[in-house]
Order: sequence, then structure tokens, then C-alpha cells
Amino acid sequence: MARSRIPPRLALLAASLLAACAAGGLGATEGSGRAAPSGADAAGTVFGSFLVGRFAADEQDTRVAADNLLSALRAEPNQLELVQRAFAAAVMDGRPDALRLARRLPDNPSAQLVLFGADIAGQRWDRAESRARALGRQGPMQALQPVLIAWSLAGKGQTDQAIALLRPLAEQGRFRALNALHAALIADVANRPRDAERYVRLALAGQPEPTLRLSLLAAGILKRAGRNTDAPRLLDQLAETHDELALAVLEPARSSVLTQKSITGPADGIAEAYVALGSALRGQGLEEMAGLLARLALRLRPSFGPALLLLADTLTEGEQLEAAVSTLGQIRPDDPLFGPAQLRRAALLDRLDRLPEAETLLNQAAAAVPSLPQPLIRLGDIMRRRSRFAEAAAAYDAAIGRLEQVRDYDWPLFYARGIARERSGNWPGAEADFLRALQLSPDQPYVLNYLAYTWADQGVNLERARIMLEGAAAQRPQDGNIADSLGWVLFRMGDLPGAVRQLERAVELEPRNSTVNDHLGDVYWAAGRQSEARFQWRRALTMDPDAAEASRIEAKLRGGLPIPVSR
Repeated sequence: MARSRIPPRLALLAASLLAACAAGGLGATEGSGRAAPSGADAAGTVFGSFLVGRFAADEQDTRVAADNLLSALRAEPNQLELVQRAFAAAVMDGRPDALRLARRLPDNPSAQLVLFGADIAGQRWDRAESRARALGRQGPMQALQPVLIAWSLAGKGQTDQAIALLRPLAEQGRFRALNALHAALIADVANRPRDAERYVRLALAGQPEPTLRLSLLAAGILKRAGRNTDAPRLLDQLAETHDELALAVLEPARSSVLTQKSITGPADGIAEAYVALGSALRGQGLEEMAGLLARLALRLRPSFGPALLLLADTLTEGEQLEAAVSTLGQIRPDDPLFGPAQLRRAALLDRLDRLPEAETLLNQAAAAVPSLPQPLIRLGDIMRRRSRFAEAAAAYDAAIGRLEQVRDYDWPLFYARGIARERSGNWPGAEADFLRALQLSPDQPYVLNYLAYTWADQGVNLERARIMLEGAAAQRPQDGNIADSLGWVLFRMGDLPGAVRQLERAVELEPRNSTVNDHLGDVYWAAGRQSEARFQWRRALTMDPDAAEASRIEAKLRGGLPIPVSR
């Protein structure tokens, strides 16, 4: 799914919410001028805890960061720098201390958002509105502030005023889709289906490729407005993407999306806004800011699936894989995002070398919905990456057997099964899969490359292979592997000058590839350039070839290469 992009200026300003937490070193004691603790042995000291906490925060280890910075703050409660950093760590780790510390940071935008959330949760609508208006319109507040004020007004029952505030922003401006969506949600909470429909259609018009979340919310609003054809059509369009997120619109999640309001009040709506902005910021590489907004959303709406998914993504980006697995495990089975979350958990478990757990999870997901191919596709991908090719092919077999109809966008599945079949010794099946993938999507360069190279290696279909590889090379002129395959086909066809040109270019593009260097050595030998051939073969041996390839290269170094080549 395409992410909505935010303007570069907003992306650059986004860090303003974290600015108070970004300074280095302990500063002077608040109001006292006293210097920070110091000493040669920092272990067990306030300064040591500060350093450990700061390093952990940089590494996104939120638990260790919060433990150490809060510990340091207890010993030195008046250090402003410690207050700022301990607050940030407490927010990022979901600690209740964040609210207490926020009251000490009147100039910190993140702290004010925490206090705003507390006012919303406590239904202190006037205070929440005042706090939102005081946030200003800098950085991300350009997008957030109008929505926060509108939901504060909605909390007071002032639906007309809330929608009026958002109306001009929903009709024009850089954040019109966001403002239109929240005008629709406010109208939906107030049981005004016609207003909700009007604004949700504006939101959809502002995003020609709507996100999963917008589609889910819009489908529910359209259903409640009596648009019984348009509502399910949005979900059908998602299902046709064949993406893992399509699981979110299968039964029973589909019925829930169409019949139950996802947003029931201001706290839910504000959490929705935080996640939307966080997702956009993550698309700009601002993972820390995205994680902060996900945490703020969860303070307002615990167990909120989109917030947990966003948080897990930011943790994954920070290589906090165990924490990401745990976060995804908090998404409830009745949440539309439960299915996609299971697939992501399985991928993370695989990265953590917890393969049996990943297999179990995917097999359970496959058994739960017998018509669903995605869990089996993911299982096949995991097995293929682990070189368990026969098991990968079996998983892909089962996935393909679940397709009601093969469509053009299914070509990667046949390509993946073709690789698994070829590597497990089933060339006829692999060849059929590659040809089927090309039938579905004729110009895929990597399918063309894989099939044509294998034909060249076998010495068959050489002219067709050359034509295929010339087409692939035209699409990917900087791909050394495709240049290597084309050179190898020309070698097999007896065009030594052409083979030398292509393989020398391939080595320029892939200088550390043992196979490419080995191929250039073979061509040099066939062209009578034995010294250069031996140099390339020796070079290939330094590039960690597999055992079989290394044995072949060593044999050529001992006895040269018979012509014609037989591999």
C-alpha cells in the first residue's frame, strides 16, 4: 500500500517534539548552577546510570533507558536534563511516570501532548481545548493541532463547531485528507451519517490509493450511511491486492468493520490521528518520532491495533526484535489487524532463529482460514531463505492450490516456487513455473534472467535465452548478475568477443561475486588468455564460493579448462 507523503518541511520539523530530549551530557542543576556528578568510576553512580540510560535510549532499548534514567532522577531530582530524558524514556517505555514528569516540562511539546491526553481521558474538555490551542502550529502540530482542538470540542458536544473548524482544512490544504477523515469521524460519533459520508468521500478523494486504515474506517462510515454497495467494494479492492494486509478484510473481520464503530469518542479519534501522523513520519525515516506517537496513542487507547502495529514496525527498524514480537502479540484476535500481525510475528521469529515457533504460527494461520494463501506463501519464503527448498516448494504448492483464480499479480508466487523447485532438483517443474510467471508478467527481468541463465548452463534454447537476457539487461543495465548471464549465453553460443565484453562489465558491476569472476576466467581461457583466466579463478576463490564451486575452480587451476565447456 502506498504511504501518504508529508511535505519535506514538516519532516524536517518533526524532531521538534523530541528536541528537549536530544541534548548531550548532563547540564547544570535546575535553578542551582551545580554541576553534574562526575568521577573516574561511573559504575553505580548517578552519572553512570545517566550514561547507561542515554546509550540505551540511543539504541532504542526503552526498558533499560527508563530504568536507568528514572533511577538517576530519583538521586538527582532537580537536574533538568535528567527530567527531560527520563520523561522521554518513560513515554517510550509506556511508564506511568511520564505524566508526573510532564507537569515539570511546560515548554516540551511531547509533555504537553501527554498532559493533553490525560485531560481527554479525564473528560476535562475545556482544559484539553486550551492546552491544544497553546501547542501552536510548528512542526507536526501543523497537522495535529486542528484535529486535537476539534475532538476537544466534540467532547463538549459541540459537533457543529468541531466540523466547522475542520471544514476549510478538509476542502483544501496539504492535510485535507487527514482533516476530512476526522470531520467524518466526529460526525459518525455524533450519529450524523450524511455529514460523515460527505467528509469521508473527501478523504478518499484526497488519497487515490487509500491506506488500509482509511479504507477500513471509510467502509464502516459508508455502510452506516446506507451505501451498501460502496462499502464492501472498498474492502474487496483491498482483498484483491493479495498483500498481507488483505487479511484484515476477510471474515470475520469484514463483518466487524462494516457493523461496529471503530471510533466511539474523542480519545479514540485522537489516537487515530497520532497513528496516522506517526505512519507518515515513519515513511520519512523518523522512526523515533513515529514510536513516540504510537506510545501516545496507546496511552489514550490501550490495545489499539494500528498503534501496536506502528510501534512494532519502529521497534523492528531499531532491531528490537523481541520487543516487536511481544508488541505484535498484544493485538487481539478480534482486531482486523490480527491476521497481518501474525504474519509479521512469524517473520520476526524467523529472524530470531525461532523457526519452530514461526512454522507453528503460520500453520495455525493457514488452518484457521483454509482458503487463505498468504500464511503458506510466507512459510515458503522462510524455507527458501533457509535453503530448505523441498519444504519451500511444498508450501508454495499448497498456497497455489488455494488460489481461486490465478491473476497477473500472482507471478512472484510462481517465480518463488520455480526457484525452490530448481534448487531441489525438479527442473521440469521449475521451468514450467518460470514460463507461467512470464505468461502472467512477460517482462519481469529477474524471471527472464533466472530462466535464461539456466537454459544457457544446460546449453539449450540459447537464441531464445539471448533475446530474453538482452531484454532484461535493457531494463536493468546496472545489474551485474544479468550482465553475467548474458555473457554466459554468448560464451555458450561461441561469441567470445561479446562474452568477454559482457563479463568484464559484469565484474565491474559485481566485483565481489565469485561466480561472475569464475565465468570471466572461463571466457579468458577460451580466448587464449590463460594467465588472466588463472588470475580470475584465484580471485574467485577469495570470495567464499560454496564447496562445490570451490572444488570446480581448484580443478581448473590445476588442469585448465577443456573446450567446449561442460558444467
